[in-house]
Amino acid sequence: MKDSYVSPINSRYASKEMKYLFSPDKKFTTWRKLWIALAESERELGLDISEEQIAQMREYIFDINYDTAEAKEKEIRHDVMSHIFAYGEQCPLAKPIIHLGATSCYVGDNTDIIIMTEALRLIHKRLVSVISALSDFAEKYKDLPTLAFTHFQPAQPTTVGKRATLWIQDLLMDLETIDEQLKKAKLLGSKGTTGTQASFLELFEGNHEKCKALDKKIAEKMGFDGCFAVSGQTYPRKLDYQMLSVLSGIAQSAYKFSNDLRLLQHLKQVEEPFEKNQVGSSAMAYKRNPMRSERISSLARYVIVDALNPAITASTQWFERTLDDSANKRISVPEAFLAVDAILCLYKNVASGLVVYPKVINRQFMQEIPFMATENIMMDAVKRGGDRQELHEKIRRYSMQAAKRVKEDGEENNLPELIANDSAFGISLPEIYELLKPEKFVGRSKEQTEEFLETCAAPILEKYSIEIGEDVEITV
Repeated sequence: MKDSYVSPINSRYASKEMKYLFSPDKKFTTWRKLWIALAESERELGLDISEEQIAQMREYIFDINYDTAEAKEKEIRHDVMSHIFAYGEQCPLAKPIIHLGATSCYVGDNTDIIIMTEALRLIHKRLVSVISALSDFAEKYKDLPTLAFTHFQPAQPTTVGKRATLWIQDLLMDLETIDEQLKKAKLLGSKGTTGTQASFLELFEGNHEKCKALDKKIAEKMGFDGCFAVSGQTYPRKLDYQMLSVLSGIAQSAYKFSNDLRLLQHLKQVEEPFEKNQVGSSAMAYKRNPMRSERISSLARYVIVDALNPAITASTQWFERTLDDSANKRISVPEAFLAVDAILCLYKNVASGLVVYPKVINRQFMQEIPFMATENIMMDAVKRGGDRQELHEKIRRYSMQAAKRVKEDGEENNLPELIANDSAFGISLPEIYELLKPEKFVGRSKEQTEEFLETCAAPILEKYSIEIGEDVEITV
């Protein structure tokens, strides 16, 4: 529609798979599956429900009569009752037993849990693919020296691959958090209006064991190990906060990566992929803006802030149920999943196509490394018989002279030449440049990268190898 607002996260950014999970079709077919699971379980526990009734319900799982439901909702202002009516119109045999003993949250809340769980599994898959792409990058550039930065000031060198392990490690922590969240996944079950199962206790003529068995059967039929032990009318809204906290953590990791890459692109050391016909600026045709990384940052910021919504909702629920959660969670939960899906699709695209410029990296390295190497040069000169205090003062003065040349005159760093021309150091320019070889300053960067990839990343990638997928098309 061109005359109505459409969520950009849905229309521009998220993948088809994630958008389907939060679609009306997914929602309402899951409602119908839950109604079938309820009827089957009640029949198995002795209620007067026939196989013919259930068979008729199965026939219309995916054939949803939306027009009927929407017309009824306009009349009665209740979405669940409208869909019960519409389902019953298609299934006249089953009409008397659809939703028997249940409250609206039976379909609404259980469906939300099912969808969030499936969505988190898709996020898990996306995350594994990003880790795989970054691991390939880290392996390829594990021994390429580069300046490290603290406070965005040049610091003791690292390697391009070692820096990538920092990004991967954040994502591995996120993956571990997802695994823990999925391990404890459970449904609301069939708890009734205030969570007491009073209506089901009446249906089962006071049989408490059948009430407990009902929850267990429904959970098994829907692919879950169990249900929350107790509840009000709804599942604990803290679950929504836990889910979005997981997503916020992923957003934080992606934000860190995208900011690092934007800074590296400014330095012209590493760039995100840039397509042949891509336009960087409407005014400045030469520009190659880090658009994808900027979008990751932008969406990540939204998710981090959005995670406050379920936190406030969980903390302000009254007793067994209020409805001030409903409108908020209809927006905050799906949009968070859609946004993180978009972030990880972009992250995979960028990580798979990073462009590295070793000559630029080396040139910038060599502009700064003479300052960092002065202690090594001084110690070498002392070994040749020089006076440490005298040499220290000379290096201090030469360093300031060279820094002035770089900063004020825009010239190359000539500190090596200044030192080589002073006989007090007793060292030639070729000998100085031998000391300045980049690989001499990166410590165990290469070895740490190899060890990290072998012991931390590789086992995870092997464990979840089936989840490593193809690139998802970036739409805008």
